[in-house]
Amino acid sequence: MTGRRPGLSVRLKLTLSYAGFLAVAGALLLAVVWGFLLRYVPDNEQGLLGVSPNRYLLVRTFFPAAAVAMGFLLVFGLVGGWLLAGRMLAPLTRITAAARTAGSGSLSHRIRMEGRQDEFRELADAFDTMLEQLESHVAEQQRFAANASHELRTPLAISQALLDVARRDPTRDRDELLARLQAVNTRATDLTEALLLLSRSDRGTFSREEVDLSLVAEEAAETLLPLAEQRGITLDVTGGPARTRGSGELLLRMVTNLVQNAVVHNLPADGTVTVHTEERGDATVLRVENTGRPLPPELVPTLTEPFRRGTERVRTDEHAGAGLGLAIVHSVVRAHEGTLDLTPRPGGGLTVTVRLPGMP
Repeated sequence: MTGRRPGLSVRLKLTLSYAGFLAVAGALLLAVVWGFLLRYVPDNEQGLLGVSPNRYLLVRTFFPAAAVAMGFLLVFGLVGGWLLAGRMLAPLTRITAAARTAGSGSLSHRIRMEGRQDEFRELADAFDTMLEQLESHVAEQQRFAANASHELRTPLAISQALLDVARRDPTRDRDELLARLQAVNTRATDLTEALLLLSRSDRGTFSREEVDLSLVAEEAAETLLPLAEQRGITLDVTGGPARTRGSGELLLRMVTNLVQNAVVHNLPADGTVTVHTEERGDATVLRVENTGRPLPPELVPTLTEPFRRGTERVRTDEHAGAGLGLAIVHSVVRAHEGTLDLTPRPGGGLTVTVRLPGMP
């Protein structure tokens, strides 16, 4: 922060403003009274019969009293203005203290200003909301960093263990070792790419263009059809055009993650996955629905958190993933100013509904 020359405080400025306004108002009032009296006072030294008040006597009598009154108004304005300004700015002092506390790293402090609704109360409530969001965001980032470190450490540790075993046992099957190392390396690479994609979508640094989600859904379904057939899953794409504005790459990754998640979690076999797109009013809707085993209601809200996995995820196959699929979906939807709803199906499985702004 650049240095600035010290200036008058807001309280002193308000005090001087109150006192100055009061002094000017008093001076105007005295001037009006003085001008009104002068119209009816004769301009002579003796006055009528030598005893009537004249302009000379009125000046000598009125001006000292007016000066005393002006001095009293000035002092009253300064003292009253100082007290009044302090009372008016007391909420701002609390907000400033809270901002300093937050600047020192403590985001748990809240102002919680009492009283009726006014500008300061609105500012305090907005500041509390900002602190709450910042605290939640920081906690999420810390949890994400800890989980990411753990997830990245695991494949590296496995690679190191495999290399140590190969070093101690030169007769070990080389092809088997290379295959396992490749699988571990692929998992680490996928996790790194997912982390980068998640970070990119969180920042919102992407260009926007017109995208038809129905075409994106068909492309994702065509890509994942072999996986669905391998697992005995029927994969259907229904609906009509669903246009929105956004990143075609991110939206394709979003739909692909949803369809892959629906296929992988579709247990037992011989289930179905339905991808439906439509334009509903001023919104574009994408719905991915899959059969499967019933999901506990308390598990569903946590599925969009990074490194959260459903209870049916099988970690041993090539599609085990890193637990970032729905987290990336949630981040992409949020970056496109949309909403994401996860609803357990009564008969088992999950229905995921994405609503994005439609084309004008």
